[in-house]
Amino acid sequence: MKKVAIAALAALSLTGPALAQQAPETLVTVLTAPEPQTQLMAMVLAMQAAQQGVAPHILLCGPAADIALKDAPESATAPQPPREMSPQGLMRKIATLPGAKVEVCAIYLPGKGADASVLLDGVTVAKPKAMAAAMIAPNARIASY
Repeated sequence: MKKVAIAALAALSLTGPALAQQAPETLVTVLTAPEPQTQLMAMVLAMQAAQQGVAPHILLCGPAADIALKDAPESATAPQPPREMSPQGLMRKIATLPGAKVEVCAIYLPGKGADASVLLDGVTVAKPKAMAAAMIAPNARIASY
């Protein structure tokens, strides 16, 4: 019994530092999924984090980056149930929040043969060094879809 109690106390002492961690300052959301429902849910969770005081930093890559286009596909702009919101519409709201960043992968536009003029206002091209720094920052959490 004494050994069990000592083991339990030892295990609890290891969780102390994890429990003492502060809430993140930034939520880095990496979105590559092509499905509108997944894209919208990623935006919903980023918005919820923002409403809880966490700065959203969204990185759109591959087919998900299409939601950042001025001439986006219908799947990015079509309302989704249950609130009839679109991935692009909610992303645009997030982009206007204080401290928010919405970026497309550095290789997205060259891969499309386009430049930044095709992107919505408030969306920029990620710089790999800065994006990597945001992802490894001690005050950041990463969500990937």
